[in-house]
Parts: sequence; structure tokens; C-alpha cells
Amino acid sequence: MKKAIQQKLPYLLVLLLSSCALIVDPLDNGIPPMRDVEPAEISSLIVKDLESIGQPTRKPVVAVYASSFTDATGQRRSNSQYASFSTAITSSPDAYLIRALKHSDFFDVVERRGLDHLTKERQIIRSAREKFDEKQQLKPLLFAGLIMEGGVIGFESNVKSGGAGARYLGIGGSKEYRQDSITVSLRTVSVLTGKVLIEVLSTKSVLSAAVSQDVFRFYSNNTELVEIESGIVENESVNIALQTAIETAVLQTILEGVEAGYWDIKEVNK
Repeated sequence: MKKAIQQKLPYLLVLLLSSCALIVDPLDNGIPPMRDVEPAEISSLIVKDLESIGQPTRKPVVAVYASSFTDATGQRRSNSQYASFSTAITSSPDAYLIRALKHSDFFDVVERRGLDHLTKERQIIRSAREKFDEKQQLKPLLFAGLIMEGGVIGFESNVKSGGAGARYLGIGGSKEYRQDSITVSLRTVSVLTGKVLIEVLSTKSVLSAAVSQDVFRFYSNNTELVEIESGIVENESVNIALQTAIETAVLQTILEGVEAGYWDIKEVNK
């Protein structure tokens, strides 16, 4: 009896492995794609889109404070098996905003996150110069005309979910997906007047997908059962989704600023 089962196992393994070819990418086969581009290309999205906008005649100087661009959701990472104290969103979303502003090459960004360290180093330089009677003065720090504020204001779990499956003669498979949503708010505030010049919202979907395959057979007059299962789960990185949402918000800010006349675009000589 055992010998008969052992003889059948290779055929079951062949069936299972052939069906597993479907789970190489669990986000294909009609389910919404996890992302439109590869992660390595995301960093260049903002640069590619700005090529059609042009460069400003004078780069606006902006400041981003760590306390002015935060995660306002307080959302915890979901886990059905145990309590999780890890946040679903990074505690430093301002790092992505600074990166997007710098990569846009449209703004001059001044350091405000580590301002205490900067002022301490400048004080050390002043003390050293006074000791050696150097009369050369440090240039003043560049001040910002605009402050970027806002943060992550929404993270909705399980906005949409679904799946499909089929089984025939003991061979079956299923596929499920879930869609979350992350929303970013970005405000451009004038330091001179305190007026909110531009306010934009950007939303990005976060997709997760799971694929499973299984095969079972009865042997020895339906008294013994052999079953084999396999599966794979793929989750889109929340950080990549956050980065994309922030870059989209920066692009919207630039476009609305051009439309409102807050900054001018250089004329390209043809």
C-alpha cells in the first residue's frame, strides 16, 4: 500500500509544480497591478515629469521641519495573529518630502531637521576663528521664503478585496487580493504673510495579493489521503507607496504654483 503511494507521489509533485508556475507573480492574471513601474524607477519619476514643465527662473527656498510633516494617522500595522505596536507608516515622512523636493531640482531646500547640530558646528567655527584672531565672518544661514507642511492624513485598510478560485478532480488553486489606501496632504505656506498659498492632496493605493495551489488524491479504496499545498503572498511596500504619493503631491504643488503665478518658468531657446 505504501509502495503504491510512493509510486503516485512523483506524479502529484509534477502536477503541483506545474501549477505553481502561476504564482511567479501573484499580481498578474487580471488582478490590479501592484505598481506601474519597478521600485528602481520610482526615484526618477519626478525628474521625468518635470522635464515637460521646465526650470524656474529663480528657485524658491523652502524649509521642511520634522514636526510640520508627520504621520497624523497613528495607524498600527495590522496583524490578525498578535498585537503589533509597530506603526504602519514611517515616523519620518519628512525625509521623503525633502528627497522629493531635492530631486525635483525646482526648489532650494534649507536644513531644518538638524538645525541644532548645524548651529553648534557654526558656534565651534566662530570660537576657533576668534581664538586665532581671524576676522573672516561666517555667512548667515539662508532663510526660507516658504515652509512645506502637512503629512500623512489617511491610511485606510482593506478598502477593496476579492479573489477567485477553482478546483477539479482534486487539483485546485485560488487567488486573493486586498487594496489599502494612503493619503498625503501638502501645504505651501508663505513665511512673509503666513498665507497658505497651495494645498494639495495625493492618494496612492497599496496592494497585497496571495496565491495558493493544492492537490489531493485518495488511495487504497479511498481510505488514505495524500495532499500537497503551496502558496505565496506579496505585499507592496508602504514606504514606496508613501514616496510615490509625496512625489505626486510635490508635482501638483509645482503645477499649481506655475498656474497661480507664484513662480516663473524659464523660456527654452529652440
